[in-house]
Amino acid sequence: MSKSGDHHTVPLSVLLKRELANEKIERPEISHGQASQSKKGEDFTFVKTECQRVLGDGVTTYSVFALFDGHNGSAAAIYSKENLLNNVLSAIPPDLNSDEWVSALPRALVAGFVKTDKDFQERAQTSGTTVTFVIIEGWILTVASVGDSRAVLESAEGDIYYLSADHRLECSEEERERITASGGEVGRLNTGGGTEIGPLRCWPGGLCLSRSIGDMDVGEFIVPVPHVKQVKLSSTGGRLIISSDGVWDALSAETAFECCRGMSTDAAASQIVKEAVQVKGLRDDTTCIVVDIQPPEKPDPQNHLPRSKGKEFLSLCFAKSIRNHLLRLTRKSTSNLILWRNSLRKAQLHFQKGWTQVPVCNMFKLFMCAVCQVEIKPGEGISIHAGTAEPKKLRPWDGPFLCLSCQEKKEAMEGKDLLEVRICIL
Repeated sequence: MSKSGDHHTVPLSVLLKRELANEKIERPEISHGQASQSKKGEDFTFVKTECQRVLGDGVTTYSVFALFDGHNGSAAAIYSKENLLNNVLSAIPPDLNSDEWVSALPRALVAGFVKTDKDFQERAQTSGTTVTFVIIEGWILTVASVGDSRAVLESAEGDIYYLSADHRLECSEEERERITASGGEVGRLNTGGGTEIGPLRCWPGGLCLSRSIGDMDVGEFIVPVPHVKQVKLSSTGGRLIISSDGVWDALSAETAFECCRGMSTDAAASQIVKEAVQVKGLRDDTTCIVVDIQPPEKPDPQNHLPRSKGKEFLSLCFAKSIRNHLLRLTRKSTSNLILWRNSLRKAQLHFQKGWTQVPVCNMFKLFMCAVCQVEIKPGEGISIHAGTAEPKKLRPWDGPFLCLSCQEKKEAMEGKDLLEVRICIL
């Protein structure tokens, strides 16, 4: 759902058929970063990229990003981190093609969450954990969540979408009604004398979340069935933030995206955690994963020119640059025109011999005399722009250049006042 509250649902099968009917869209490039500041040591992350699988129609890959925020100990978070993905994959039938595999993910995620909870409770440990679990396959994001960690997406167009549900009783009227309809109670902590404090909690147990993995001591009203959402991102891409409540208690989604605008994923995750801690201090484990899903970069055609084309391209660039500089200079006198026309011919002939004969430093900085073609050492060249009317608009390294010998000859021919100021190559 977008921040405006509007939403449009289209069956996934329809989207996949549309894509197949149109030109095939390339798979996105995925980069990620994460950061955390620990207070209790109960936050854990799981990142696995480029996971390969063999399907009925070939081999493909997917990536998994998950965050586990434990409470009442870290056992449930650790167990879920180690077993949840395998339980999800075990619930997917074999020999599915790529589209069928993606379509099977939502049910498999529900089955995987329930199995993980059941297996953990057999250990008779009382801790619990929130889970925000994201699988990215191509441009399709499938998110399953229990608890109050969140996954929020900002598209390349700047729209913000909440991909997880907040299962805090304080925030969800639907969850409060579910619990009371099942025979549970929802209320605040009663300190006696009718005084109630703190957030809404589920009784018995007093947990302020309505869904989690673990928490065997709080009764049957706390369930492990996740909220599942599957979306297809446009090929322009977007940025995904997965964070524990240590972030969302301090920052809105808009603030989180804004504070890391233009940063790499590693820097963005660190900045979000830093901003959250600055707002309320380190009161809870504060963890963030940032994932960028972007269209693949297209190779620069100029970098892949054939060698012969590359020579021609460089020759034309240098010749054009020299010609433009010389024409500006030669407007001052006829003698300049004769001198610099000759030097231009020499420069063009030099490049026609092949740019591989020119040292790299000369190729890009023109460290050679434009007249006699002798190599000039850095600091000895004299720019033909020296003494022009607007020297501030020119850079010290703008060529062409003259060696000292050719400069002296030129001064003798034209008079020293034309090129009095010398600009050296940096």
